[in-house]
Amino acid sequence: MENQNPVVRPFVAATDTKKLSGIWLDASLLAHPFIGASRLIEQRQLIEEKYLPNAETWVACHMGEPVGFISLMDTFIGGIFVAPDQQGRGIGRTLITHAVDRKGALSLEVYTENEQAMRFYTAFGFVEVSRRANDDEGFPFQNAHLRLKG
Repeated sequence: MENQNPVVRPFVAATDTKKLSGIWLDASLLAHPFIGASRLIEQRQLIEEKYLPNAETWVACHMGEPVGFISLMDTFIGGIFVAPDQQGRGIGRTLITHAVDRKGALSLEVYTENEQAMRFYTAFGFVEVSRRANDDEGFPFQNAHLRLKG
């Protein structure tokens, strides 16, 4: 796939919130169909009102338009999402590299059913530290805790 060499810039709430929550929803519907569309659509408001404003978020842009983002809570990746039509172009790798450059070692949790993400993180060098049977809301969706040494 074409590498777009995206520009990474800080999140600007006034102009980025709706666009990034749209990227989050589109990517989540693709990567997490097991959660269900109705639950994901309900969570979009939390993304806009709680998660984006309270995390250190970096936006990947191509030709000035947001195409992905990574949200950090210290060295924990709270979320990394790339627009589905932009996946496979090096954007996720660029975002994680940006986070490593800023923070060093990183960790994250990922749904184990999201096999594409599991492969991506493993290829990047993340190693599995532990698993848990339920997600943050108590639903039976297994999560893996992964760590990358900076």
